[in-house]
Amino acid sequence: SHRKENSLKIWTITKLLNSFQNLCKRTLSLSELTQQLKDGSLNPDNVLITCLSASTFSYDCRNPIYGQTVNPHNPQKTPGGSTGGEAALIGGGGSLLGIGTDLGGSIRLPSSFCGICGFKPTAHRLSLQGFRSICRGQKSASSSPGPMARDVDSLALCMQALLCDHMFSLDPTVPPLPFNMEIYRSSRPLRIGYLENDGYLQPTPSMVRGVREVKALLEQAGHTVRRHHTHVIVTVLNCYEPPDYIQETIAHWRSCNIDVLLSPMIGPATAVSCTMLYNLLKFPAGVVPVSTVTAKDEEELKHYKGCYQDSYDKSLKEAVTGGEGLPVAVQCVALPWQDELCLRFMKEVEQLVKESKKLSFSVSQERLQTSEATC
Repeated sequence: SHRKENSLKIWTITKLLNSFQNLCKRTLSLSELTQQLKDGSLNPDNVLITCLSASTFSYDCRNPIYGQTVNPHNPQKTPGGSTGGEAALIGGGGSLLGIGTDLGGSIRLPSSFCGICGFKPTAHRLSLQGFRSICRGQKSASSSPGPMARDVDSLALCMQALLCDHMFSLDPTVPPLPFNMEIYRSSRPLRIGYLENDGYLQPTPSMVRGVREVKALLEQAGHTVRRHHTHVIVTVLNCYEPPDYIQETIAHWRSCNIDVLLSPMIGPATAVSCTMLYNLLKFPAGVVPVSTVTAKDEEELKHYKGCYQDSYDKSLKEAVTGGEGLPVAVQCVALPWQDELCLRFMKEVEQLVKESKKLSFSVSQERLQTSEATC
């Protein structure tokens, strides 16, 4: 039955992507899309436009027209933003696949809040034709369209469908690099750097625990995992020379001899966070849900002070308090144009976490049966 479910999921997503490719045979503006929905030439069952924040640059998902979008796991909490409506729809079981845009984490943040997978490709790996920036003339941090789904395989399938010859012919400014499935399916051991604290922000207890648990699973699976000490946060505030900054970061990454990076997901909602850093660097990055907030995490949160004990640290503590049961995600990062490697790393994390949960469940069942037999 599990194999049948997977086959059905792949068939459904493939059908969705084929429809999406057909839509992209010519660029549709929102007005054209609306007109096609009205005149019946486009099946409305295949298209759903979800809510997003008014500014499209927010941790929240609220606007004056539709009001507040809520988290599918807890209606008292936000689904994140700015692509919060899409994340909430997928996280609540209403959709298999969605497309968002990410300028400072707008795919990754809501995906992590709603317990789904989200991927921000390398800047300009996918076409931006027809997209409009919220800040005209803003060039330092690049916005990237990318997929959101319930699992990493769906993200990879979407990227494979989008990175095709027809798409490249639609926008010749996009590098004609087809999706390399061989890299995605590779099983070679990875050299992984990991961060718990970058010196700028202190993640909350649940986020630190998530990174540590994944680190342990990766080591048990035979990957090389080492702490990554980054110098980039100190200089990221001076973004007047982004090209130099990017080259310095890549050189530092290579000197550490790592393939990919594991990091916490969120920090205070400031201009520089765990997410926007990789928009500035133009690195591919994605999120994978790995756990949920526990009562112990909530207890440890009471003693959270952050790095500087400033208003941002206090706001973060206040915002995440009362999150027991909400998803906890980690972020996976790779160098530019290594999107397939980033997705492969995400898949590895997803698979190891899934196997760990199955093992924990089996052990719990055995203990329960032993206890009942003793009684």
